[in-house]
This record gives sequence, C-alpha cells and structure tokens, in this order.
Amino acid sequence: MKLFLRRAHNYYYIFTAALSLAVFYPLLYFYSRKPSRYANLNRVRRLISYISATASCFFFRIKQEEPVDWSRTYIVCPNHTSNLDILSMGIAIKNNVSFMSKAELLTNPLFSIFLKSVDITVDRDSKMSSFRAFKKAEENLKQGRTLIVFPEGKIGDDYPPILHEFKNGPFRLAIELQLPILPVTSLNTWHVLWDSGFKLGTRPGICDIYIHKPIETKGMTVDDADMLKDKVYNLINNKFAEA
Repeated sequence: MKLFLRRAHNYYYIFTAALSLAVFYPLLYFYSRKPSRYANLNRVRRLISYISATASCFFFRIKQEEPVDWSRTYIVCPNHTSNLDILSMGIAIKNNVSFMSKAELLTNPLFSIFLKSVDITVDRDSKMSSFRAFKKAEENLKQGRTLIVFPEGKIGDDYPPILHEFKNGPFRLAIELQLPILPVTSLNTWHVLWDSGFKLGTRPGICDIYIHKPIETKGMTVDDADMLKDKVYNLINNKFAEA
C-alpha cells in the first residue's frame, strides 16, 4: 500500500507539472521565440517550478553559505540525485540561466520548449556533441547567462545515492572564461523523489539545498582544472555526507 501511495503521488506531481506548463504555455512560447526574451522565460519557468512543487507538497529550504551576488555570472555545479534537482535549481538560482541537459530530454514534453530555446542539449556519448554544447555554453556565458550543469552527467543507479566522478568540462570552461564556480549541494532531495520517481514513487517533504560560496577562478590556468574539479567535488561530497 505504501508503494502504491508513493507511486500515485508521483503521477500526481507529473500531472501538476504538466498542468502548470499547459496554463503558462502561451507565455512560454512567446518568450522562447527570441533570446532577448529568455530572462522572462526563466522567470516563468521559476514560477512554474514553484507552483508545481508546492502543489505536490515539495518544499525547498535553501541556505547560502554567504549571500550570493546574483548580478554576477556563474557556472553552477550541483550534485544530481533526483528530477527535483531541476526544479530546485530553477527556484534557487535567481539570475538568467541556461541548463545543460542530456539530449534524450528533447522528446520530453515537460522540458522540450526550454531545451529548444534557452537551454543546451548534449549527447554525452558524442565528443562532437559535447564540444558544440560547451561552445554554446561559452557564448551564453559571455552574454551574461549563468550556466547550470550537473558535473556527474547523470543520476547514478546507486541507492542510496553517492556522489559520482565529475566531468572536466565545466571546470575548464570556468577557468578559460575566468568565471566563478558556484557549488550547490542537494542534501536530501532523493528522500522524497529519487531519480525519476517511477521506481520508488514520491512523497511530500522538505528538500534542503545548500549553496556554497563561489569559488573564484581568476588567475587559474587550464592546468588547475583538475584541482578545481577535486575541490568542488570534496565540498559537495562532504556536505552531502551530513544529510
């Protein structure tokens, strides 16, 4: 019975997300037509994330190690254990953003309008696709649009989840552009929705999101990329272990 209720809640959450998208679709469509409107597209996405999460009784408790200057451009690197991580980043990160997402989500009606406009898709099995994705990310960052990229590249199969090895791309890019990395730890989102929620279902609850202080890259060279990657990994892993 418990698993049945959790699976029913997961379908309810999907319904609320789809309904919210449908209600706001005219605005999403209008704002997705031109890059100059993407800031407003992100504002509507943030509103949809908040509505669908709240309607499903998912609440995000967001803490900052120090106040974040949202006027700056960042490369945001969160850990990834749940589909709710996308909603939580949409709510927690306050500036104009692009997500880097796997290309398979292009067929997902909940994400496709964003992936075909403001966000960036990547086939991680293709070196050419990865190269093009990071070139696009570089263009966006130079225009002042913060990049949100999950450096693990996927949600792992382990349950309970562990932090998997990070990819190099976001750290090299941060150094090349001399932009700060903003590490984010999702401590317990997987408790209420692990992975997609289809295996174990979901339940209402509070998700704790911890935004670490930015790590500056000014003065670093590409030779420092591994050091930077390891520093961010250890910060997130140590915080994640506290949950």
